[in-house]
Amino acid sequence: MKRIAILMCAGATALSLATPAAADPGRHGTQPGFGQATLTGFASLPAQTFVPGSEPSGSSLGTAPVNGVTPPFPGQPVQGFSGIVRRHDGTFEVLSDNGFGAKANSADFLLRVHRVKPDFKAKSVEVLGGFNLTDPRGLVPFPLTRQDRTLTGADFDVESIVRTVDGTYWIGDEFGPFLLHFDRKGRLMEAPIELPGVRAPENPNLNGAQPNLGGSKGFEGMARSVDGRRLYPLLEGTVAGDPAGTLRMNEFDLRERAYTGRRWTYRLDSPSHAIGDAIAVDAHRFLIIERDNLQGDAAKVKRIYLADMRDRDGDGALDKTLVADLLDIADPRGLGGAPGTFRFPFQTIEDVVILDDRTLGVLDDNNFPFSSGRTPGKPDDNEFITIRLTRGLQADPRVYR
Repeated sequence: MKRIAILMCAGATALSLATPAAADPGRHGTQPGFGQATLTGFASLPAQTFVPGSEPSGSSLGTAPVNGVTPPFPGQPVQGFSGIVRRHDGTFEVLSDNGFGAKANSADFLLRVHRVKPDFKAKSVEVLGGFNLTDPRGLVPFPLTRQDRTLTGADFDVESIVRTVDGTYWIGDEFGPFLLHFDRKGRLMEAPIELPGVRAPENPNLNGAQPNLGGSKGFEGMARSVDGRRLYPLLEGTVAGDPAGTLRMNEFDLRERAYTGRRWTYRLDSPSHAIGDAIAVDAHRFLIIERDNLQGDAAKVKRIYLADMRDRDGDGALDKTLVADLLDIADPRGLGGAPGTFRFPFQTIEDVVILDDRTLGVLDDNNFPFSSGRTPGKPDDNEFITIRLTRGLQADPRVYR
């Protein structure tokens, strides 16, 4: 979630003025796409869903209604899904990001992983529980917002999550950017690990130095290698000095607890775009969500690419193949509304998971209460869709079994 409060205060005027270039599947470096994907499942969690018995939140948002909802809120909203982990029992773990779009307004948002279960027959999503992220051992070396060391959206902007073979979680943060390692109950296990040579403005270790990454533009996506030995965190922003619209993907060795020095480049179709998620398909390929910053009818680019690190065309960037256009999904059965074409027109789409070789699960980050891409003037729900591709990914079976 990126500066949503500021963006939405500008209202419809900002949307009408923003005109990023549309992606061209035939451009250099992009291979012919898969064709039109088909909607096979739709489920939705109402925007105003709160963690039972949780603390109030949104006290820094003022008291003016936003999309018909008036802050502050009676509890912790179940929202901002920015990463997903499949549990292989019909349930998923989803990561809430830093809360309300900025470090300054998210101090009362508790960072949390929710366990959810979509019911595609009932078109609903059940929240089964979850856990807050905490630092009880005092491993974070800089001051935290809360004395009880429960982590908040003013401490970290968590945007990506993987679970490793030992059942622990690695989470990518955008403020550092940092890698964060948590146990099964959400307790931090190691001090935050910085990315050498890259620092965002929110990094607490700047000490007066100039950042070389945009605000909250750190690890938006992160994949785990299919053999479970490495992480591939992907920045959302371009590092100063790099060509505009290029994003660094680094390799992190889980055994050595260190970056290997290997790095690849993902090239956005337009510098105005952003990525939303990244997951491994096999040893060389990843699925990456690329999007513009618009919503509703104004949205033009919400896409899932297959990105290959082997760079067969030699242009210095991951080779891209369009897998699914999320604004042009076939819906012959009317699962998402009237039969015809289904659109997933959200400002931020930040979750993709491989369910089988031809089926993907995709979720939005609803930026509660700010985004209103589905119905103008109404806060977006958390939608969970499944789509079937026109052909198989030929993925390593370990990514979905």
